Amino acid sequence: MKILVTGANGFVGAALCKHILANGMEVHAATRSDHLLQSSEHLKVFVVGELDQNTDWIPALTGVDAVIHLAARVHVMNDDAIDPLREFLKVNVEATVKLARQAAAAGVKRFVYLSSIKVNGEFTSMERPFRETDIPNPRDFYAVSKLRAEEALRPLAAGTGMEVVIIRPPMVYGPGVKANFAKLLKSVDKGIPLPLGHVANKRSFVFVDTLCDALLQCATHPAAAGHTYLVSDGNDMSTAELVQAIALALNRPVRLLPVPVSLIRIAAKAVGRGAVVDRLTQSLVVDSSIIRKDLEWCPPYTVADGLQITAEWYLSCSSGEQT
Repeated sequence: MKILVTGANGFVGAALCKHILANGMEVHAATRSDHLLQSSEHLKVFVVGELDQNTDWIPALTGVDAVIHLAARVHVMNDDAIDPLREFLKVNVEATVKLARQAAAAGVKRFVYLSSIKVNGEFTSMERPFRETDIPNPRDFYAVSKLRAEEALRPLAAGTGMEVVIIRPPMVYGPGVKANFAKLLKSVDKGIPLPLGHVANKRSFVFVDTLCDALLQCATHPAAAGHTYLVSDGNDMSTAELVQAIALALNRPVRLLPVPVSLIRIAAKAVGRGAVVDRLTQSLVVDSSIIRKDLEWCPPYTVADGLQITAEWYLSCSSGEQT
């Protein structure tokens, strides 16, 4: 079987290419530039350039059985684009639709789209997780663009017969992780006291190799066709529990200060960091039972496994200097 992976140079894409190859399949790796990846016997690299409605995916689609579309303009905290929504739509909707149309014309049987749990919304209660049947509630331009891509793919699938599967993951972690998770790793490693001891929320996460396993299942399992799935490690934890688990994986002492959450939020808003603190203190819980039932799938890694692998990667990279 031959699978096209877009965004193959990225955090998830690089891990996914390795996972597919390890399962004895061939990879067509689509990238925007030719750095990092090199073609080999079972992996062929295609440079497609910038992503928009004019991107030509045809060379990368030759002989492909399934597409796993990861390439996207990702969420950023401080977007400096003149028209951020337009930029998100250009990459996340127009380029996606162009790829799907060309894939269907090339005879591709299955198209797997990596969306985001942000399509469901930003936060949940601890008692009521997000589910596939929820009415979408995107709250920023990134989430809006992901939802519009989903909405464009469904009728295209119906009109062409190409099977579409959509996956919405929560925060992904693992070797190569950046942004807030990388900062948390570094803070724990450096022994910085964190004022999160009283945070009693619940968050869902997914280890990158677990996500890759789910993506490959969605590309190959007959029962996945036409479905939208939420996926997670299946072991939700509070931010304080996450810090404790990271400290254990790094073999570092836990330094959590028992600061009231209300004071943290007041201080964060005063310095323009309210959105970051919301993500650390509020809940976002995912119900991933449907993909487990439909595909008879189980996460291949525990949270402890994933955090240990992530910690070992972090410690091996010059004491985390790259983060």
